[in-house]
Amino acid sequence: MGDFDDLKTAIETEFPGWQVWRSDAGRWYATRSGDLTDAQLQAGYAMTVAADDSAGLRALLREQTAEGRGDR
Repeated sequence: MGDFDDLKTAIETEFPGWQVWRSDAGRWYATRSGDLTDAQLQAGYAMTVAADDSAGLRALLREQTAEGRGDR
């Protein structure tokens, strides 16, 4: 697994509810496919996150999950 399509599929499978893309400049992005509540936004959840690479994007997505934030 190394090309963008494989990595994109793997990330979207690991983090359901997120759509992944890469900019022309090579930056990785993920946007939620659903809406957040005002409380979630105030708690620091983001609709879109960006990272320099796929590993960085995965780390950000882990932080954005309820499990990664300790919210269960």
